[in-house]
Amino acid sequence: MKVIKVGLLGMGTVGSGVFEVLKNNAAEISRRAGCTIQIGRVVVRDPEEVRTLVGPDIPLSSDPFDIVNDPAIDVLVEVMGGTTLARDVVLAAIAKGKQVVTANKALLAVHGNEIFARAREAGVMVAFEAAVAGGIPIVKALREGLSANRVQMVAGIINGTTNFILSEMRDKGISFDVALAEAQRLGYAEADPTFDIEGIDAAHKATLLASIAFGVPVQFDGAYIEGISKLAAEDFTYADQLGYRIKLLGIARRRAEGIELRVHPTLIPARRLLANVEGAMNAVWVKGDAVGETLYYGPGAGKLPTASAVVADLVDVARQIEVAPESRVPYLAFQQDQLQQVPVLPAAEMETAYYLRIPVRDEPGVLADITRIMADEGVSIDAMLQRQPSEGANTTDIILMTHRTVEKCIDIASRHIEALPSVTAAPVRLRVEALD
Repeated sequence: MKVIKVGLLGMGTVGSGVFEVLKNNAAEISRRAGCTIQIGRVVVRDPEEVRTLVGPDIPLSSDPFDIVNDPAIDVLVEVMGGTTLARDVVLAAIAKGKQVVTANKALLAVHGNEIFARAREAGVMVAFEAAVAGGIPIVKALREGLSANRVQMVAGIINGTTNFILSEMRDKGISFDVALAEAQRLGYAEADPTFDIEGIDAAHKATLLASIAFGVPVQFDGAYIEGISKLAAEDFTYADQLGYRIKLLGIARRRAEGIELRVHPTLIPARRLLANVEGAMNAVWVKGDAVGETLYYGPGAGKLPTASAVVADLVDVARQIEVAPESRVPYLAFQQDQLQQVPVLPAAEMETAYYLRIPVRDEPGVLADITRIMADEGVSIDAMLQRQPSEGANTTDIILMTHRTVEKCIDIASRHIEALPSVTAAPVRLRVEALD
């Protein structure tokens, strides 16, 4: 049986999982791939740390380019992370004619267009199922399973750290800081959680989903990104009273004028399955014109779930390694000459509904002033809550839910509302998606 030799770059959580899955499921993987997939070389920062795990027969070193320069290696598996050295190694491997499997969403979101172009010129594959939503095969679903559809919208909970934090805030009524500390204690959040809590990680993944769904180049620079660090516990209470849950969504939406590509906290109707994805789990909702709505749910990170996706890519590569490049599934689902240069719309042109929490003094005429401003800007109100002031207090919150409108109209209305003498602080604004 033919043997495919893999060079594994990185032996952290995901890399060690890949090693484990290939070892434990070797017979099953060979039956599926029609060949034997073996680790032929491992590169890590400190080889002696993993010598016991790897064993004496597999070459170990600390120079990533040892994989590139080893003629016995057929496939580079890059699970090192980062966008600088990883880019250099991946491009060098492609230039040597090696296939590439990566779990690195940041690398592809930032440098994907260059990497895919070089790979196409060299006639090699770049597979990246593990880069989006961990163990959920959403890349394959969009690229192959839904290829008969004109995809209209993709919305996903694609960062487990933030979903865990939001679940804790809602379930326990705690602040963001307390929920983050708990996520760090349990290992769901890094010591520096910036990429997660500020939405950057989700935006990397949403960028790749948008490209595959709509057949456009990778356009991370155009994404609108807003994290969860400013959310307050009372907003979860109000959302519940209105029949909604708050989730950090990565959204890619097709419009006649271009594409909306955005990541932000979002109110979703509680009846929706996506709204009930809790803890560190991920889910991606896709709407196509033929199939309608589909939902993909599962673990979005973790050692073995992510390794499952990496090894699945290895099996695909093994199956297609002898196939002519023009007969393989395209990197971004669409044939290269059919990718469209469709612009990502600026934030001011986004269309959605809105939740506004407006802190006000409890005095006559406040609500009339607010509704007048909304009407002047063409914003239609869908629902309203007004909390009774606490005993002895003279301030309260007015909660408004709007119908769909354009972001720039809400921008103007919010500035005018904040300027009212009876408004005590800037309105809190969250977006609302009904997914209907």
